[in-house]
Amino acid sequence: MIGISKLYCGAVEAADVLRYGRHSGALPSHLLQFSADKRPVVVWNVTRRCNLKCVHCYAQATAGVAEDELSLAEGLALLDDLKAFGVPVVLFSGGEPLMHPDLLTLVEHAVAAGMRAVISTNGVLIDREVAGRLKQCGLSYVGISLDGAPATHDRFRGQAGAFDAALAGVRHCQEAGIKVGLRFTINRHNYREIPAIFDLIDTLEIPRVCFYHLVYSGRGSRLKEAALSHEETRGVVDLIIDRTADLFARGIPKEVLTVDNHADGPYIYLRLKRENNPRAEEVLKLLQMNEGNSSGRGIGCVSWDGRVHADQFWRHYSFGNIRERPFSQIWTDLSNPLMAKLKDKKRFVTGRCAACRWLDVCAGNFRVRAEALTGDLWAPDPDCYLTDAEIA
Repeated sequence: MIGISKLYCGAVEAADVLRYGRHSGALPSHLLQFSADKRPVVVWNVTRRCNLKCVHCYAQATAGVAEDELSLAEGLALLDDLKAFGVPVVLFSGGEPLMHPDLLTLVEHAVAAGMRAVISTNGVLIDREVAGRLKQCGLSYVGISLDGAPATHDRFRGQAGAFDAALAGVRHCQEAGIKVGLRFTINRHNYREIPAIFDLIDTLEIPRVCFYHLVYSGRGSRLKEAALSHEETRGVVDLIIDRTADLFARGIPKEVLTVDNHADGPYIYLRLKRENNPRAEEVLKLLQMNEGNSSGRGIGCVSWDGRVHADQFWRHYSFGNIRERPFSQIWTDLSNPLMAKLKDKKRFVTGRCAACRWLDVCAGNFRVRAEALTGDLWAPDPDCYLTDAEIA
């Protein structure tokens, strides 16, 4: 996760992080990525059930409930273990988390335990009543997915009217006083609509937007032909930087992030250097604190059936099941060779990644994407768009 507003626009300084001792238990949510102890943020796919059928769904969600979903008692025990382990944030996802019958109970339990609770949703089910109940539960944030303009979004989501329903969900969250933001997955079919997303967060006063680079997992594996070229990706990142800077220049600061391609960090630093921006070295310090991709270390995932993954895109590999051992034990068990390597993945990457000058601030980028595109888990991520000269 690369904070464009934090890094390029100066919304965060290294001193802001150091003030809290870089301990995840003390850091506010917008600084967690810079923690030193890297207690994992846990994505919990509480259900596989969904009311839509998105073409890029990593969970391959279905209309029916999965027979092996965790019970309420098992879910509450999971949350207790996560709290004892020091997990700072639980992200409730799916499928569509709002289709889980006990979601509000689970959110309330997480909040009562002192963890931050957020949800990732398509927004369609958030009417005024649901928004009010989410507010009462103490939910910290709602991330609502939009894939572009109405026609594009509805096509991606497989349902006419999904765009309008998602925006209604945004408005209902705002009326209830819940922080709400947008999530946008970048691909060839929608990247030209990024300016419209910026217009939307401006006019609707939405404080946060995350732009996700495409990861080839689940149904998203079928979208390999929708990947952008390296030059197109560079253009997209420049556009996101430019539009974010414009918002700040107009006195309308927003939290803008890119996700799932850690080449974005060095790219921002190199751009600042070209522009002779005095923030360049400060940004490098923050990137070194961030440490790049954190799958299997600073982020983890629990599936609806209790399986534990390195992140939400590693559906094909499980380290164990919380029905057999607590998450905390699974996550710290280095007898699993892959878990041990992911804790220190920089030692195992190969090719241009191994020789890259940015390895310490990127950590070899996205391993699951490298595996999906090359068949080799430790090969260079083909979606790294930095040139040989930039990494030398």
